[in-house]
Amino acid sequence: MSKNLRVLGFFAAALIFAVHMSPLAAQAPNTHKPGTLKVNVFPAGFNWPLWVAQDQGFFLKNRLEVELIPTPSSIAQMTGLIDGRFDIAMTAIDNLIAYMEGQGEGKTSAEPDITAFMGSDNGFLSLLVAPDIKTGADLRGKTFSVDALTTGYAFVLRRMLEKEGLFEADYTLEKVGGMLQRFNALMEGKQAGTLLVPPFTFVAADKGYRELGTAINLLGSYQGVVAGARRGWLKDHREEAIGFIRAYISALDWLYEATNRGKAIVTYVEHMAGSSASVAEKSYDILLDPRSGFAKKAELDVGGIRTVIELRSRYGEPRKNLTDPARYYDQSFYKAATQ
Repeated sequence: MSKNLRVLGFFAAALIFAVHMSPLAAQAPNTHKPGTLKVNVFPAGFNWPLWVAQDQGFFLKNRLEVELIPTPSSIAQMTGLIDGRFDIAMTAIDNLIAYMEGQGEGKTSAEPDITAFMGSDNGFLSLLVAPDIKTGADLRGKTFSVDALTTGYAFVLRRMLEKEGLFEADYTLEKVGGMLQRFNALMEGKQAGTLLVPPFTFVAADKGYRELGTAINLLGSYQGVVAGARRGWLKDHREEAIGFIRAYISALDWLYEATNRGKAIVTYVEHMAGSSASVAEKSYDILLDPRSGFAKKAELDVGGIRTVIELRSRYGEPRKNLTDPARYYDQSFYKAATQ
């Protein structure tokens, strides 16, 4: 598939995701039957275990039907989760922490009482910048896009820019939305750089955009995506939560089995709009790297959560000194699923 067709595919995907996230769908109450889970996700390659769990029957084996609902932004995702429009969010744990600490950007009708109950990955974040940016000095005065200004991975971006010698007054952050929205804006030249994940990193690189660095190389340990839910929902749907974890781990086991690589590539191409086999192969090498890929058993990285709260303590508003990672996760469901 040509570069142009791949990019067009991502634009087509944006339209599909917009339809899924229509105002009617966003406002509909959660009245689905027991055993059916509504899971909100950002459209990107890190949904691979979810696609496998669907296609290989791991959800069904655990008596679950799962509907994946794409989100255009963390604000839509977090307000929807807190207000009960869906059950589970696969989201950056920083989003959960921000809303629990009163630092979220979206307004909710319900009081935030959310927690992480399963891990997934370190975020797979790369800083992609425009082709004309050659050195750190070229970043000065530029505009960078984020999902939200004070949640998600915005503080990772600020830390990466700080490493390049830039401080808050040296650049502008613009709120654009989720990964797909930021990728499209970057391709249109609206900003000079943003954080991307596979497969968007590869498509951007094909068009001459440069990777300036990765978050994991800078931070060392970082908890990116987790499964988050309302504590009340978890209490009332314990078996569904446990079944979700078991299905997800089964999908990871399947993905990490080398003999399944070919089938995994097919799954990726079928689910990731605008992608190709070559992009899926590159994604496999990153997302399933034995050392830095998906957490092999979907475990939470407590040290990585500590990095997240250190960044939030450094940049979050209103300022808070956050010191206890355990406040933001509940391991009881994971322990029950893996015992």
